[in-house]
Amino acid sequence: MQSKFRFALAVSAALLMALTPPDRIKFIDPANMDTSVKPGDNFYLYANGNWLKNNPIPASKTRWGSFDELREKSSLSLRQLLEDASKQTGKGRMYQLVGDYYASAMDSLAIEKKGYEPVKADLARIAKVKDIPTAMDEIIYQMQQGNPVLFQFFVGQDDKNPDKYLPQFFQGGTTLPDRDYYLQNTPRFQTVRKEYAGHLKRMFTLIGQTPQQADDDARTVLKLETALARGQMPRVDLRDPYKTYNKFTVAEFSKTTPKLKWATLLPKMGMKGQDTLLVMTPAFFRSADSLLAATPIENIRTYLRWHTLHNAAPYLSHAFVQENFKLQQALTGQKEITPRWQRMSTLIDEQLGEQLGQLYVASYFKPEARQRMVKLVDNLQTSFESHINGLDWMSPETKQKALIKLKAFKRKIGYPEKWKTYEGVVIRKNDFYGNVKSGSKWAYQDMVGRLGKPVDKMEWGMTPPTVNAYYNPVNNEIAFPAGILQFPFFDAEADDAVNYGGIGAVIGHEITHGFDDQGRQYDADGSLRDWWNKTDADAFKQRADQVVAQYTGYKVLDTIAVNGQLTLGENLADLGGLTIAYDAFKLTQQGKSGEKIDGFTPDQRFFLSWAQVWRTNITPERQAQLILIDPHSPGMHRCNGPVSNMTAFYRAFNVQPGGKMYKPENERIEVW
Repeated sequence: MQSKFRFALAVSAALLMALTPPDRIKFIDPANMDTSVKPGDNFYLYANGNWLKNNPIPASKTRWGSFDELREKSSLSLRQLLEDASKQTGKGRMYQLVGDYYASAMDSLAIEKKGYEPVKADLARIAKVKDIPTAMDEIIYQMQQGNPVLFQFFVGQDDKNPDKYLPQFFQGGTTLPDRDYYLQNTPRFQTVRKEYAGHLKRMFTLIGQTPQQADDDARTVLKLETALARGQMPRVDLRDPYKTYNKFTVAEFSKTTPKLKWATLLPKMGMKGQDTLLVMTPAFFRSADSLLAATPIENIRTYLRWHTLHNAAPYLSHAFVQENFKLQQALTGQKEITPRWQRMSTLIDEQLGEQLGQLYVASYFKPEARQRMVKLVDNLQTSFESHINGLDWMSPETKQKALIKLKAFKRKIGYPEKWKTYEGVVIRKNDFYGNVKSGSKWAYQDMVGRLGKPVDKMEWGMTPPTVNAYYNPVNNEIAFPAGILQFPFFDAEADDAVNYGGIGAVIGHEITHGFDDQGRQYDADGSLRDWWNKTDADAFKQRADQVVAQYTGYKVLDTIAVNGQLTLGENLADLGGLTIAYDAFKLTQQGKSGEKIDGFTPDQRFFLSWAQVWRTNITPERQAQLILIDPHSPGMHRCNGPVSNMTAFYRAFNVQPGGKMYKPENERIEVW
């Protein structure tokens, strides 16, 4: 599962109280339901209709749902921890780092006084760029400061040799969320481009450029970024791990990009003696190389100036912060900017997440939650094992390999066993922008410093307060941060139906990711290697194609369709996850009984728990954006899509032919 709230303090405090379970919480609350809707017509609205009506999107958000409620709660917890730490900086390095960072971030008077002074040295240096080599020096410098320009770069595990780190290069260079924002000519995209051009112009005028110069520079940036977008690979193609696995020697890669002399660039990036690298999108780098050669150097300077400003804007004075927000408004429909304390809490969680995470776990995560999760994961893996053994479309040979992979799963629950210490990060109470840069520089050096070292398979990809979970194919691991182990996903006092329909389905979701259309291509050791025979692979693809067709048929905002190819992996994981969670639930005492709670049978509570996880109100602008860039389907379809394929759902709610969601039994899709 994959990402990204904000009330005034009084409202936030009220929300926190509302999220605190009373002595007898109704984990499935009929008041949230709209029983005028038949469950077989739209189960999502049946389960959540009144909640959706009574919970409009706060002005400082683009969406509001179960995930967002928990993120709000987590954010409030972080705020309290940071405020406390800022008063106890003498208590130790951890308190000093997060406390002084927060104090500097909240000193808006000092930040306002500096205006855009923090980036003046960068702008002066860019003005001296005179050719492609000096432009590349600036691009490398910016990358080391946490500002990827032209392309993206990271050090990660080699998909075909996951015990080794390699430099990996990926397309980039654009500001808008996707290539289609530059290339498509529908009214929606034309409007966004017009807003973006105005935003560029206004940002340039904030650093003292004349309106004419700012207008010219805005046109230059838009033209260059449009050219870069043309060279980018579409998102659906990016989901293919073989298309994005392209290993080169440095000499071979350099031949494809004559202006980008990688033998010289790599040492400047901190990678000496590196002879091999991975390029996820080679065609993009060929296109970017040609574009550099054909672009006047003054236009390259304009492009570099823009990306420096754009990256710095959230950390400068009010005028820059507000102008930066205007672009987000155009993209997402958000009405008010997120409160400063919340933006800063998120920033510190991103940069010092395992220092802040220690404080979070100590205050808000109970050891018994971790113990209960271990048992739940065990039960879900057992259920998935049973499903593999029962598949009628997979040969015994491939089943054996699938079971080996399943049993090799590593699990991470709550928080890391070893915490990062962030040695080298310097945080000063009176230097907010310097603190941002110190955190960014440390992250870059930490990443590059992996090269030549053993792969750290204990490292986490999310911080403890994160309300999410993930599967990492190269480590063949599932991870569940402390932040998601709360109601409505999980509660130690909840009945099994609620927990299995919530966190159980999340666990099943992440397990199924190991066997979705991407994850199935990695073996038990995390290597990108084909372990399927052709007949079994074809049988899987036939079923996956049915899932693509089902979700492509869902319409959003009346005219936009869900992209069934882009969302395939998540849709497979939702379907598989809910299916194995249900079967695991049926092995519990409650699952075997018919005893009602609050008027609902165990099976009904299971499916209602699943449905309430996905309740979400969202702005039309944000929904349109997510359809384009998000590999997850909208909440309604994440709820309804899987249950429409599960006979147990039809039995639980007596869904009969004629219901809008009804599918004949022989058309219900079963994959895992």
